[in-house]
Amino acid sequence: MATLKAQHLAKSYKGRQVVRDVSLSIDSGQIVGLLGPNGAGKTTCFYMIVGLVQADQGRVLIDDLDVSHQPMHGRARAGIGYLPQEASIFRKLSVADNIMAILETRKELDSAARHKELENLLQEFHVTHIRDTLGMSLSGGERRRVEIARALATSPKFILLDEPFAGVDPISVGDIKQIIHHLKAKGIGVLITDHNVRETLDICETAYIVSDGQLIAEGSAEAILANQLVKDVYLGHEFRL
Repeated sequence: MATLKAQHLAKSYKGRQVVRDVSLSIDSGQIVGLLGPNGAGKTTCFYMIVGLVQADQGRVLIDDLDVSHQPMHGRARAGIGYLPQEASIFRKLSVADNIMAILETRKELDSAARHKELENLLQEFHVTHIRDTLGMSLSGGERRRVEIARALATSPKFILLDEPFAGVDPISVGDIKQIIHHLKAKGIGVLITDHNVRETLDICETAYIVSDGQLIAEGSAEAILANQLVKDVYLGHEFRL
């Protein structure tokens, strides 16, 4: 079992501290949420873990491997997969070619192994029937499936999902939840940040709440909902799952 840890992360922009002393951890096969009000610093925390933003202080570790100074692609090689909020597939490539483009970065695989892995991923994410469809022609739900298959093509230990529920219809939300449970069953640790608090809390085993750049609560959905400070600054007093 592996553990992804962020320890004492801090970040300032132009003298204004947007994140101060935030720590969290994700284990293999665990679904964790990172939530908070707009402008609270949660996205900056998320980006510091994935490597899009360099932390001023603190460390990011996979077990005992310190990846704090690794660029994003170095963290990907170490086991951190990332699904951005924006569409990340190649619009003019087919579904199969989109996935193969990522598999070709895995130098340890020969051509036969890459093609076998491609077929496995197409089947696993139920996109075999659209393998020849161009990225620009996919529905929101289909695109998300292909993007997650691409993220898995790097064989990550952890996947960080940025707004996975954004811009998809209610049926597709259920579909994405199923995929997240599937990732958990494969032993992959999942970190989610999303403005859709209800769906995120519903699927997470543990959630971390960031407000004004600081961690104000962590625990199960029930513990988060019962937390008075979280009600005061984030969820309000009428929120129910």
